[in-house]
Amino acid sequence: MSDSQKWLMLAGVAGAGWLVYLLAPILMPFAMAALLAYLGDPLADRLEARGFSRTKAVVSVFAAMILATALLILLVVPLMENQLEGLIDNLPRYAAWFNQKLLPWLRQHSVIQRRTLDFNQIAEMLSGHWQQAGGVAATLLQSLSSSGMAVIHGLMTLFLVPVVTFYLLRDWDELVRSIHDLLPRRLAGTIGSLAAEADEVLGAFLRGQFMVMLVMGGYYSIGLLIVGLDVALLVGVVAGLVGFIPYMGAAVGIGAACLAALVQFQDSQHLLPILAVFGIGHVLEGTVLTPRLVGNKIGLHPVAVIFSALAGGQLFGFLGVLLALPAASVVMVLLRHAHDQYLSSAWYAQIRSESPLHKEAREEEGEPT
Repeated sequence: MSDSQKWLMLAGVAGAGWLVYLLAPILMPFAMAALLAYLGDPLADRLEARGFSRTKAVVSVFAAMILATALLILLVVPLMENQLEGLIDNLPRYAAWFNQKLLPWLRQHSVIQRRTLDFNQIAEMLSGHWQQAGGVAATLLQSLSSSGMAVIHGLMTLFLVPVVTFYLLRDWDELVRSIHDLLPRRLAGTIGSLAAEADEVLGAFLRGQFMVMLVMGGYYSIGLLIVGLDVALLVGVVAGLVGFIPYMGAAVGIGAACLAALVQFQDSQHLLPILAVFGIGHVLEGTVLTPRLVGNKIGLHPVAVIFSALAGGQLFGFLGVLLALPAASVVMVLLRHAHDQYLSSAWYAQIRSESPLHKEAREEEGEPT
């Protein structure tokens, strides 16, 4: 590849990034549809292998997605709203516990020297705003009705996501083949192998990690419900959602559940079953779920995961957060390939042979320098 071709490719990538930045507000439904189609394509391929036509397989997978989404909205969301309303209603109780027990303990152990937080005022403010809003659904409707464009955008997203998902899912294999046919023949093999590795990494994360988050969120919710925690579903779902960052789900869940248990039961005895729930869940996730559903092919460091999500949100908003980890996975594959190419290059061999440390090592081994 000549230098002019390299600069042209770099300019094309930069132009595509700038175009995504400009079109980010309207790309959200298409990005969500592409992710859903990517998640559903393996199921459609399996149904095709069993004798289904592509259209019938896509309709079956699409119907399953719609049913799962409807059950989630009809069953889980109202329960979470009820628990959130209960949490807001009990804020004065939390404030009293904080001021009467936790704050004196912190002062006694010199953690804080003076009262720096008026928890009662915060609780009254949140309760007042919540009662005025009338709940999650009313808040959403109020925010949507305040802007006609927001309503139009919401309806467009609600309509476009399933439509685009269906067509992308139906034509997914054809799109992949068309893109492969457009590749230069000299680079098709290398790009194809990189794409296959990236697909393996993305599949492990998007499909595997999604299942891990779903299972762990359900496990934490059921376990905390058995313990008797009032906000079991709320804490369990939040712990499951942040579980894509290693150890973060358990840490957030333990902190929130222990705090809620101390306020609700007013003793430390109920902390032991909560710790047992999260301890068993951590072992289950690390030894059973993650090895089987995700594997060890992602290789993203927790710091890289956090940075990717923050950087994507800063550059492209929620669209960037949605695409940050898939993009980071692909970048990791490309960096791994570049690293292997660098280690096998003549330039690296020359630099290594001329390194003083390498010369000393060879002299100690008795090899000629």
